[in-house]
Amino acid sequence: MATPEPRIIRSVDATAWSPPLPDVPGFDHLVVETPGLRTHVATVGEGEPVVLLHGFPQHWWQWRAVAPVIAARGYRVICPDLRGAGWTVTDDPRIERETRLHDLLALFDALDIERAHLVSHDMGAITAMQLTYDHPERVRTAVELSVPPGFFTFSPKLAPGFRHLPRFIWHRPGASLRSIFSEAYVAQPMSEATIEAHLAPMSRPDIDGAVRPLTRGMILPEAMRMSRGVYRRRRLTVPTLFVFGRRDRPWTEELMGHVCRNPERYADRAEFAYVDNAAHFITDDAPTAVADLTTAWFEQAA
Repeated sequence: MATPEPRIIRSVDATAWSPPLPDVPGFDHLVVETPGLRTHVATVGEGEPVVLLHGFPQHWWQWRAVAPVIAARGYRVICPDLRGAGWTVTDDPRIERETRLHDLLALFDALDIERAHLVSHDMGAITAMQLTYDHPERVRTAVELSVPPGFFTFSPKLAPGFRHLPRFIWHRPGASLRSIFSEAYVAQPMSEATIEAHLAPMSRPDIDGAVRPLTRGMILPEAMRMSRGVYRRRRLTVPTLFVFGRRDRPWTEELMGHVCRNPERYADRAEFAYVDNAAHFITDDAPTAVADLTTAWFEQAA
């Protein structure tokens, strides 16, 4: 049987979605239908494509203050809700290590994206890393936020950076994820309205139910590959900028310099940047700094 052709459905009414989409002026909203998946995509701007991959437990709205700034500088910014997040709907709840990678490649093809700049945060950086290593011809430049390179060397001092994983591995349906937005992860306190907008899709049982599969099926297998040094035996050819908030513990400049020594051994061009007054949720803490670093990297490294 022939594979169905992807379809793109345009929707402009934010209130037609369930739950309603957070209202951000200037964005267009699409549904991209590929086999087994209906991906919600928010877009803004025109020009060379930039794809933004959100973290967890977030969705396209994470980029609300970043994407318009990038778009104003001459880019078409594309913010998909990845499988298991936001307003994307899937026929199959299973998530394996490369499931989101295959989804992203199908989305590129459906949107006629041959190559794009790629910006990612947190869990989204796993899929971005896979794309840059396995399909570098699809990526012009990459910016990864709040996540170390795949070629880092494990140190016991990094253990606090994974302290949140047990609650995701053993997540119970309906359990609150509000604590992930606590002062341990943000430099600027989030308002109740902001936290509610980030967590709104968790009211859907399928999104709540994706927490365990994402953690067990994607994060843990990829973390094991990194700990075994898989990416230290490969070459990163896509120019990649790794960005951290200076208040994001334990990912300090000193420790990153220790676990990522001699990046030229593993990458053609890998650089690091640090943002003042920002922690893990760097796109909420310092969106303008993120947009500035990102667009500067596009121009310097492409």
